[in-house]
Amino acid sequence: MTTNELIQHFGKPRLQIVEGDGTKLQFKGPNCFLDVYLYPPPGGSGAPRATHIEARNLQGSDVSAQSCASAIEAH
Repeated sequence: MTTNELIQHFGKPRLQIVEGDGTKLQFKGPNCFLDVYLYPPPGGSGAPRATHIEARNLQGSDVSAQSCASAIEAH
């Protein structure tokens, strides 16, 4: 997914951090945070796409990214 697709799907990100070619978007659900890392495709042409995701609960412990994404969608 691209940044726009993620925003359409999950709503406005809580954080957006740009470092070099990469961008981190953080979405907050009722009991978790979902971090999505986007990078340009190989060769550098085209919109950056999600290449890695991490999820954790409000206390900072890792949780299932799928269950966190589902909770954000339902919220």
